[in-house]
Amino acid sequence: MKMSLLEVKCVSSLSKVFPDSECMEEEYTCGSALRGEVFSFQAAYRAERMVKGLHVEVDTGALKVQPQVRRVGLAPSEMPTYGGGDDFVLRDTPGLYPDPLFPVSPAEEIYAYPGQWRSIWVTLSVPEDAKEGSYPIRIRISGTDDPYEESGREWYGEQLFTLQVLPGKLPKSKLFHTEWFAADCISTWYGLSPLTPAWWEMIRAYVKNAAEHGINMLLTPLFTPPLDTRIGGERPTVQLMEITRADGRYDFDFENLGKWVSMAKEEGIEYFEIPHLFTQWGAKFTPKIIVRENGEEKKLFGWHVESESREYLDFLEQLLPKLIDYLKTYVREDQIFFHVSDEPKNDSLERYGRLSKVVKRHIGDCPVIDALSDYELFEKSLLTSPVTAVDSVDPFFRKNVKNMWVYYCCAQYQNCVPNRFFAMPSSRNRILGMLMYKYNIQGFLHWGYNFWYSGLSVKKLNPFLDTDGDGSFPSGDAFLVYPGGNGPVNSIRMEVLREAFQDYSALCLLESLVGREEAMKLLEEGIPPLTFQQYPREKEWLLGTRGRINEKIKDALYTCGQPVAGSER
Repeated sequence: MKMSLLEVKCVSSLSKVFPDSECMEEEYTCGSALRGEVFSFQAAYRAERMVKGLHVEVDTGALKVQPQVRRVGLAPSEMPTYGGGDDFVLRDTPGLYPDPLFPVSPAEEIYAYPGQWRSIWVTLSVPEDAKEGSYPIRIRISGTDDPYEESGREWYGEQLFTLQVLPGKLPKSKLFHTEWFAADCISTWYGLSPLTPAWWEMIRAYVKNAAEHGINMLLTPLFTPPLDTRIGGERPTVQLMEITRADGRYDFDFENLGKWVSMAKEEGIEYFEIPHLFTQWGAKFTPKIIVRENGEEKKLFGWHVESESREYLDFLEQLLPKLIDYLKTYVREDQIFFHVSDEPKNDSLERYGRLSKVVKRHIGDCPVIDALSDYELFEKSLLTSPVTAVDSVDPFFRKNVKNMWVYYCCAQYQNCVPNRFFAMPSSRNRILGMLMYKYNIQGFLHWGYNFWYSGLSVKKLNPFLDTDGDGSFPSGDAFLVYPGGNGPVNSIRMEVLREAFQDYSALCLLESLVGREEAMKLLEEGIPPLTFQQYPREKEWLLGTRGRINEKIKDALYTCGQPVAGSER
């Protein structure tokens, strides 16, 4: 039987391997990680002809961890960019983009397509008690193109990757991190009625995945969040609290809210967001809230009720103190986050200011956050923390605003600011962590963990087929996860974002050992000062800088004489 070799080479997690172009990436055969860190790399492969009977084996040897092995799938993009953006993109044409990560078992076949580069994503969760040292990781792709014929050719390719495990444990992130969780999209996609046992089980799977990727704050559907909804339209109802009204007084049953909070805490969530108390882009109206009165359920609030109506303000006055008292049996006040309105506009400045005062009057010391990029609006509000677009941070920095958060969405596609569209290089995703460290940013917010509807929630979409919200926003803006059979299918962008936040934590560890000045000196060594619009674009700089951070941590741990459990030194 004739042996024919597959072409296989290791590349970094920051590479995007396209099927219709040469894989010109430099080989990436070694990397380093701290204990407790999640490390990923890829094995890109190609064959000269179609081969279906291939299998992947990953041997971690002495590291003794179960590798997570996934096939990088392709997702279609009809709108990869808006047009008129910057040049920091991989391509701007419609087509197939590497993004979803499909689990691959040792028994499962993968395919090599004629002349096309594809890749395998390998993820290693480094144990917290792992010994310092170099660990060879062997990746083997092999099989027979036609197992039913004796003359079938064998295909075989192998690569060796070396992971250097360093002393020191990656510390828990100090950042707040929320990716808005669309509980209604889960109901719609899976055909599950809210609050049924099957629904709770699926919600848990998505929450668990979010927490495993560094998301520690959860948008909680106390009532259906008034987000991404056309005026007069509505999203499917998901409302955790049951409300009854009689003689102008409200009774609130928070049992399902308690179940939600308990479940989320079990999976690693620490902070909880109450949905926006007023509608998006101006705070003109009220959220959809279902109330039972005289034995009938009715939509008491919604687009038909203005935000400053006496009826709604009276409702908030009754709800908010009782809500906080209830939640304080599960979490502290500083773990309960409120919103007034998402992305208010300049023409709503006075209204937003008034409503901010109303909310603050009822919630005590609970933090208030909103996506808001106009400094004058911020001055009128009573926000604990402004959440500012990455391309609008400068006025806030000049005013030395404390407790700042940042966000990006579909609008941040110019001037090379961080973002995560399909068409963008992964380095534009990962740079976020280092920038947040430099500027002492406290948190990150994004609107799309699993938004699988069209723009303004007009209709349900299949995110495996429609990745741009039916032409509403560039592919990669609306969701980080795809709907799998038993839970989420992660994306390249999700994994790289986790790496960004791990970079932040590594810098925090370094700062604790050598001081902030030395940490910043290393971070900006040999380059102009980092800004949200100017930073090295090359993925080699990012990988090399993280490697230098790791080495500095290692040297500092031994220099200061701190005990390093499991060290071979």
